[in-house]
Amino acid sequence: MKKILIYLMLCFLMINPVHTFADIAEGDMIVTLGENLTAEQKKSLLSEMGAPNDVLTVAVSNQEEYQYLGKYISKSLIGTKAISSSAITIEPKGSGIIVETKNINWVTDEMYVNALITAGVKDAKIYITAPITVSGTAALTGIIKAYEISADKTIPEEVKQAANQEMVETAKLGDSIGDQNAAALIAKVKEEIAKNKPKNDEELRKIIEQAAKDLNVTLTDEEMQRLMDFFNKLKDLNIDWNQVSDQLNMAKDRISKFLESEEGQGFVEKIKQFFIWLIDAIKSIFS
Repeated sequence: MKKILIYLMLCFLMINPVHTFADIAEGDMIVTLGENLTAEQKKSLLSEMGAPNDVLTVAVSNQEEYQYLGKYISKSLIGTKAISSSAITIEPKGSGIIVETKNINWVTDEMYVNALITAGVKDAKIYITAPITVSGTAALTGIIKAYEISADKTIPEEVKQAANQEMVETAKLGDSIGDQNAAALIAKVKEEIAKNKPKNDEELRKIIEQAAKDLNVTLTDEEMQRLMDFFNKLKDLNIDWNQVSDQLNMAKDRISKFLESEEGQGFVEKIKQFFIWLIDAIKSIFS
C-alpha cells in the first residue's frame, strides 16, 4: 500500500510540476501581494509590475506585518489590511540593490535599500507599490519573505526584526532631519561599523557624531540615544558585515546625499576641473 501511495504522489508531481527554489534564477521575478487586495487590484498590480503569467507569488498577511512592525510603530501606520505589494527580480552578481516605489509616502527608496542590506538581501531589483497611497512600512515584510524563497535561505528572525526596526527608525529620523540626511546617516554609520566594529559605547557615539557632522545635521539627545540603542543591537547580531560593506558601496550612487559627502564632492570637483581645462583648451585654439 505504501509503495502505491508513493507511486501516485510521483505521478501527481509529474502531471502538476511545482515551482521549486531551484527554478529561481537570474532574471526571474517573484511577487508579494497583500492578502487583503481584491482580485481586480491584484490583477492591476501584476500588470503594473510587468509580471509574467506564471510568476511565483507570495501572500503577505496583516498579522505578519504586526509581527515585524508592532514593536516599532503605531497601529495606525500598520493598519488593519495588508495591501502593499512588491516585485523582486534576481539580478546578476555584483548588481547591488535597486529600489523603485509608487504610492509610498513615508519610507523612501534609500531607506528600503539600507534595511534590505541589513537583512542580507543582495543583487536584486525591487519594485514596491500599492493601489492607494500608503506609508510603505509593511512592504519590507513581504520583500524579505520573498527573498528567502528566491534565495532558498533563511534569514534569522532577529535580523528580520532589526531590518524592520532600522526602516522605522530611519523614517522617524527623516521627519526631523530630512529623509535624505537620515538615509545617508544610517548608511555612513553602518559602513564605519563594517570597517571598524566599535568596541564600546564611546567609539560608537563618535562614529554617529562624525556621520552627523559630515552631513551637517544636529541630533537631539533622544535621537542619539535611539541610534545608540539600535546600532548596539545591530553590531552584535550575526550579520555578514563584509556583504553589508560591499552592498553599501554598490548603493552609494543611489543614496541621495552621496554627492554632498566629502567623497561625492571630490567627484564633482574633478568634473568641474575637467570642464575648466576643456574651456581653456578651446580658448587657446582660437587665440
